[in-house]
Amino acid sequence: MPPAVLCSGNIVHDTVVRPVEEVVFGVVAWVESIEQHLGGNGANTACALARLGVPVRLTGMVGRDAAGQQLLRTLESAGVDTRAVGRSEAPTPATVSLVNKRGERCLLHRPGASLEAFVEPLQFTPELLEGVAHYHLANMFALPNLRRHGAEMLRRARAAGLSTSLDTAWDARGRWLEDLAPALAFVDLLFVNETEARCLSGADEPAAAAAVFRQLGVRDVAVKLGERGCAVFTAGSATSVPAFEVPAVDTTGAGDCFAGAFLAAWLRGQSLAEAARFANAAAALAIQRLGSTGGLRSWEETLEWMKSAPVRPA
Repeated sequence: MPPAVLCSGNIVHDTVVRPVEEVVFGVVAWVESIEQHLGGNGANTACALARLGVPVRLTGMVGRDAAGQQLLRTLESAGVDTRAVGRSEAPTPATVSLVNKRGERCLLHRPGASLEAFVEPLQFTPELLEGVAHYHLANMFALPNLRRHGAEMLRRARAAGLSTSLDTAWDARGRWLEDLAPALAFVDLLFVNETEARCLSGADEPAAAAAVFRQLGVRDVAVKLGERGCAVFTAGSATSVPAFEVPAVDTTGAGDCFAGAFLAAWLRGQSLAEAARFANAAAALAIQRLGSTGGLRSWEETLEWMKSAPVRPA
């Protein structure tokens, strides 16, 4: 069994509506489905790790309401250790995801209890770190207090002897590198999509963006390229890994599933290129179902699916 992962991030109650091609006020629009799902970068990534056989402990915050209890039950049923998740009197964070027929989405988000998460930097106590070898920070930008404490938490993780990873996600405030830069000196593996890489670095090409991140202290960079797969950049190499050819139903959470699957493979001793191919497969499975994690399969089932799944032309 691979070593355990400690994951920090938001935990969100998602309502997914599909298909929605446009929003017109004052009328009633009929849709095919309205479903409730687990959401949030921290929850999605932790769920992906657990489904893929990696022990994972999640830290974050939910409300004491019914939605929060349901999310915790969903996480626990997937195998996630939720004992370190805090409870708030504020409502559980919630997102309405409007998804069109191409799988693209528009997100409406209420932060709720997320505003109270990580008011102080996480304490890396022996109890919290029992069995843990890796620390993953899922989206500093989604939780206001992580903008202040994310760098310190990554520093503490390194000081505790853990390897580290960070998934950037979208910065709704537009501060980008102003808030993220102090954290990068403590990141072994950075996950970032192509648009985020451009906003953070000012560089148009993934390779140039990765060079900026590495100059700021990151060791390795995995750039998510959507339907083109991904690219991995290290000190001495650049590797492009094509995506699998699948129909996209809902891309919500695909990046989180990618990060969780990449870590699941990497912590099992696979190379970065092998981990990237496995992560592409997990993301491809995830986007074929509504919701962030409903399409995920086990480690063995994903490997079996990869044997015959078609790959997009490079």
